[in-house]
This record gives sequence, C-alpha cells and structure tokens, in this order.
Amino acid sequence: MADRYLSFTATAPGRFLTRRLGLPQPAALRRFSPERPFLTGALHHLTAGTSALDLTPVLARTGLPLGTADPAAVVLDATGVRDVDTLAEVHAALHPVVRSVAASGRIVVLGSPLDADDDHHRAAVQQALEGFTRSLGKEIGRGRTVNLLRLTDAAAAESTLRFLLSPKSAYVSGQVIEVGARQQPSQDLPERPHDFPDLPLAGRTALVTGGARGIGEAVAETLARDGAEVVVLDVPQAEQDARRVAERLGGRALALDITAADAGERIAAELPDGLDLLIHNAGVTRDRRLVNMPAERWSSVLDVNLASVLRTTDALLAKGTLRTGGRIVATASIAGLAGNAGQTNYGASKAGVAGLVRALAPRALAEHGVTVNAVAPGFIETKMTAAVPLFIREAGRRMNSLAQGGLPADVAETTAWLAHPASGSVNGQVVRVCGQSLLGA
Repeated sequence: MADRYLSFTATAPGRFLTRRLGLPQPAALRRFSPERPFLTGALHHLTAGTSALDLTPVLARTGLPLGTADPAAVVLDATGVRDVDTLAEVHAALHPVVRSVAASGRIVVLGSPLDADDDHHRAAVQQALEGFTRSLGKEIGRGRTVNLLRLTDAAAAESTLRFLLSPKSAYVSGQVIEVGARQQPSQDLPERPHDFPDLPLAGRTALVTGGARGIGEAVAETLARDGAEVVVLDVPQAEQDARRVAERLGGRALALDITAADAGERIAAELPDGLDLLIHNAGVTRDRRLVNMPAERWSSVLDVNLASVLRTTDALLAKGTLRTGGRIVATASIAGLAGNAGQTNYGASKAGVAGLVRALAPRALAEHGVTVNAVAPGFIETKMTAAVPLFIREAGRRMNSLAQGGLPADVAETTAWLAHPASGSVNGQVVRVCGQSLLGA
C-alpha cells in the first residue's frame, strides 16, 4: 500500500502544513538501482584522536570520490579516542559538517571494540560513541543515516563500509556493528575482497525459506541478482507461488514444511552438492495478549520461527551440507529486541533467534568456517502490514528516525551484505533494519 502521507509531505502545501503542525516530515529515501548504484557526492574522511587504521585504500574503493565539498557521506575515525578530552574532537570534527551532508547521505563513526581489559577511561569514551551515534541519527533528518562500526582492521571491514556508504543501507540507521579480524579465505572464495565482482555470489547456492512472497521473495531476488543459484523453499500450500518465483529467477522451488522433524535431512538430500547460503526467513504471527492466548497459538509460532531454525541449522551443519565459507542469515525482529504488546509468542521466538546467533556464531565459524548473523526488520511495507488497521499502521511507519516504513528490498540488501564472500569478518551480529525505530535501543 502506498504511503500517502509521505507523498503529501513532498508537496509544497504538505511541507508547509506539517512544518506548522510539528508533524513528521519524512524524506524519500535514495535506494539502490543498477542505474544509480552509488550515492552522489564526495566522501569526507575525518579523524578524532590518533588512529592506527589505514583507511585510505579502503575508502577509495567505496565508489565515492574522497573530498570535502558537498559530501554525500562522512566517515569519522574515532578509534583513537581514549579519554574525555579526545572525545571532544568528535564534536569538533562533525559539528561544522553535519548540516552539509546531502539528503539520504551517510555518517559512519568508527570505534574500537569494547574490551573488558580496557582502561576504564578508554572503555567509557568508546561506549560514549554509541549514545552519540544513536542520538545523532534521531536528529539529523532528511533521510540521512548514522551508524557506528567497531573494528580493528580496515580491510576486514571493507564490505561493511561499502554497504553502509551505499544506497543499499537506506533503512539501516542507529546501528552498532562489530567487525572482527580478517578471515583466511577458503579455496572457493575470492582471494582479494576488494575485487567485488558484479556477481559476487556467482557459483554459490542459496536456500531461502519462506521465499514465495514478501520479504523472502525480495531476498531471493536480490541474491539471484548478485549471482546466486536460489532454491525457494515454502510450504506445500504455496508451491505454485514458489515455483513462479524460482522460474523467474532461474532457480528452483522446494515445497517443504520447515517444521517437519526431518526437514533438515530432506533439504540435505535435495542439495547433494552442498549449500553456501542458508537464509532463515520463514515466519508466522498469531497475535493475542497472553491472557487470551491458547497454547496452540504459542506453540505454532515458536515451532515455525525458532524450533525449525534450530533443528534445520543443526542438521545441515552436522551433515556438512553448508560448505566452508558459507553464511547463515536468520530473521529476527525488533519485536524480539524491544517487545510488542500482543506478541509474547512472536517476541519470544525472535529473541530466541538473536540468542541462537550470538551463541552459535563463534562455534560455527571455528568448526565449520560458516558465519551466523541475523537481520531484525522493523515496520516493513508488505501485504501483511497493509492489512493492519490504519492508525496502528501509521504509528508503525512514523515511529522511527526516518518517519516511514521500510521496503522488503531493505531487508534483502542487508541480507545480501551479510551473505557476501567478503563479509566473513562479520559474525554474531543482529542488525536492525528499522529506520532506527523508537522502540528499544
């Protein structure tokens, strides 16, 4: 369903009226298209404190020219901030340039990972960057986003920087993402992460559960665009839709109840040559307040959204179906991170997905060479949200820093970044795709 309020605020009368009434004034977001793959303008590189990072080669490969005039994006390296005095350099660096960042522009603050052994002064000011970043994201407006990236190795963070500094991250704001050390590439991965071919997923097989419609269909489309052979999995009742999507993308459909006890074994049998990308997208809602929720509504949501993810992942890892260098990307939700009235079952299932990611990620990487991450969508414009009552739908759209709903493509682009061969240093992260929702952190 079209966002008529967004369209209205783009007109002169709409701008005048909403300004006078103090109403949200969302800006149309600049999203990725093959014709316009990059932001328009320069990339302004700033530093606070003394940094040891060699960022110049990495920033030069973002698709944005380095410069100071008319910036489309700003990268502030604050990894060298160690005390309150140098924290003041963050203000000094950004204060003069924030106003000049283009509409739908990007600000990325670079910080250091938090270490329990850190000097408490350094830990305090590095943690302060999180509150600073999220606060700036809530005030900057005009469709601009602000994110914090914690890293120790610039080259390991290249795919993440490219994503955050591109139109692909239009609905990702107020996030804190940590990138680990560079991973040794396996034989089937590009030796040089900075090559970034037009088809980075060529030669890889992706399984997308719940891929016949909505967000799952968008994810399948985006992975296929990037070169993956996509297997569209959905319930037998949706087999016709799954086949339609698969045929359009040059992939294949798999009709299967993901909650079946032997679902993992059946997937492995269908993919004897192995799998590179496992995208857990299948999910259901059965909303009702706990006092009115029968056991069946609870168990059906937990079975689809969490138990099936656990069983299938365990089976495919144990059988070696997921190849070295593979990626698991699960779908969480801001309902699981912040809670939502009437969704105790759904919130529990999606918080469980986040727990799975954080616990499994280090072991899966060490034992199988596979990364595990999650996307956590906020209000996304789908057929399901179009059926939500008007006032609840409008609240969902406006209660974020960008004052609008996201699109399935926003979730898909974030999934594709996590699935990228050069994203092997991104592990154990739960990234919200919510326009910096006002719910939760």
